This record gives sequence, C-alpha cells and structure tokens, in this order.
Amino acid sequence: MKQILVFILFAAVLCWTMFTPIYKHVLVMRQAHLQKEVDYLLEVGASGSRGYIDQEMIGASRLRLEKVGFNSTRLNYTVGTTDGSSGSDRFMPVTRGVGLHLTITYPYEGLFMLDKLIGIDSPGSEERMGAYGIKMSEFVP
Repeated sequence: MKQILVFILFAAVLCWTMFTPIYKHVLVMRQAHLQKEVDYLLEVGASGSRGYIDQEMIGASRLRLEKVGFNSTRLNYTVGTTDGSSGSDRFMPVTRGVGLHLTITYPYEGLFMLDKLIGIDSPGSEERMGAYGIKMSEFVP
C-alpha cells in the first residue's frame, strides 16, 4: 500500500514539474503577442500619415491576434490621447507632439487552474492581462 501511495505522489510531482513550464509559456507568449500588437498599432497610428487608431485598424488587429489563438470577441481595445481627444477619429487626427496611447486586454481564462488546485493564489479566469503603449504623434496637417 505504501508503494502505491509513493508511486502516486511521485507521478503527481513528476507531472507537475513537466507541465508547469508549458502553461506558463502560454502566458508569456500571449503577453508578448499583445505587446507586439500594441507597438505595431502605435507605430502605424502615430505615423506622419495617420495620427489615429480607428476601428478598421482595430478590426485588422483582431484578425491578426485571432490567427495566433486569441478569441477576438474577448479582446478589449482602449485608445486615448494625452490631451483628452479621442485618438480614434480619422477626421480629427492627433497632431504632432500629442501622445497617442493604446491598451489591449485579454482574460487569463483557465491558465492558472493548476495553481488553484494546489492552493497557490492566482488571478481569476475573468481577470485580464494587458499590454500598454504610448507614442507621440507625428501627424502634421
């Protein structure tokens, strides 16, 4: 009986050590994709030819992130500026010297379920990871 108990405990520890890096890797990759997308949208949106991040650009971003495994309906985009204007209106672009900022958030979903099973405090499935960036607009009317 002791041998069976030792085997089960050893198997549980072995599985834990094997699979822990895998789901943490998923978290790191999701965060990296979100930050990459924020940086890309800010680079394009704050360029000298645009000065905004509109819904069309956000729609294209949702498609790109969907291709790498995100659920596009659960992505939240927040566009703003340092002077309080919207930053997402193509007819009123942000002028040069004003900061354009973007935040993209996505829920953790069930990534930390294993941690909860062994009693480690972790974010809930509806809490959100996010990426943030700010860039000065280069648009000159």
